[in-house]
Amino acid sequence: MTLNPVAFIVPAFLLFAGIEYLIAKQIKKQHLFNYEASIANISVGMAERLLNLFITGAFYSLYEWAYQHRMVTNIPDVWWVWGLLLLITDMVWYWYHRLGHEINLFWGAHIVHHQSEEFNYTVSARITTLQAIVRNSFWLIIPWIGFHPHMVVAILVLHGTYSFFTHTQLIDKLGWLEKILITPSHHGVHHASNSKYLDKNYGDIFVFWDKLFGTFQAEDEKPVYGLVHPLHSKSFLWQHFHFYLEMTVACMRSGGFRQSMKIIFGKPDMIDPAIRKYLEYKILQRPASKKTLWFRPYLTVQIGVCLVSTFLYILFYWFFTPSNLFFILLLILITLINCGAIMEQQRWVYQMEWVRGLVAIIYVSIIFNSLFILIAYAAMALYLTNMDSLQQKYFRYVFGSDLTA
Repeated sequence: MTLNPVAFIVPAFLLFAGIEYLIAKQIKKQHLFNYEASIANISVGMAERLLNLFITGAFYSLYEWAYQHRMVTNIPDVWWVWGLLLLITDMVWYWYHRLGHEINLFWGAHIVHHQSEEFNYTVSARITTLQAIVRNSFWLIIPWIGFHPHMVVAILVLHGTYSFFTHTQLIDKLGWLEKILITPSHHGVHHASNSKYLDKNYGDIFVFWDKLFGTFQAEDEKPVYGLVHPLHSKSFLWQHFHFYLEMTVACMRSGGFRQSMKIIFGKPDMIDPAIRKYLEYKILQRPASKKTLWFRPYLTVQIGVCLVSTFLYILFYWFFTPSNLFFILLLILITLINCGAIMEQQRWVYQMEWVRGLVAIIYVSIIFNSLFILIAYAAMALYLTNMDSLQQKYFRYVFGSDLTA
């Protein structure tokens, strides 16, 4: 077994995001970054990197199967074939991306990428595992045509790397390259909610697909980033699943199976935006409270631990036992959910702290084969969770107010 080099995506991402922030600060544009939005972006990205470890192998096997049943039996490994493959993958990307905006079933997976009202390198991390599954499903057509899976994966790495660098406001228009490539200016238009910018610039590397299919729009007014109907939430869970809940409510109100199918496979504007407001009121009731001096350090430490854990988890992935993989992943995901709940100042975050502790203790108990450790923690938790004074201290420490009422 060897180390997994995919892990180095994590420090590379942090390096370039850090450089972007330092440059923005140097030129007095640090307002392009928002602390809580960046935490939310990074949280989504970590979950996707971790969960994708479990689907990558399955999709590569599907690529192998598609390649074995390929239409063209002999595509030579010469330089011009790589150029052809780049064009084909970019066209497939265009249509995967466009349909991700035009079909509600796919938009529910892709909407997370567009929720941020900032536009910087951290936004590039807002890819969910659901979106990765949809995207990888589209890629199946490429090995089926006759391109070897190794070639496909190599080109897709190029796509992912290139698209990372188009998520920034620090790079101005690039002259004649604007006529050939999807630049940060073009992709900024795609992330904007201005009426003239909606449903534009779906390409990943080359701009001519948008021009060919009538979806190109140059930047000629200042973009307003985010959704047309903003989410108003940094909740990890809500960001991932809110649209599918909205779609479910819309289907329940539609009055029949055929109408529900039209909603599921229809466009996002078929869903009444009032549904989101209704669900946010019902589910995301947030108390009015302030954030203490300890709020950011507490949040930053948790995200920092998650980042280090994610790096090590991916790096040593092939060395871990199934129980190690399960419990470490669960602890990281619970912490990410916890961080979102902290930013939303949800009351149930206190109980989540104890749940996280319980998962950790179960893991330690298994490692040391000691039931006593688990029983001792359970007894302590039962006693301490019923102490109102401890709960009040926790909320005052993090939120600066008592949320127990």
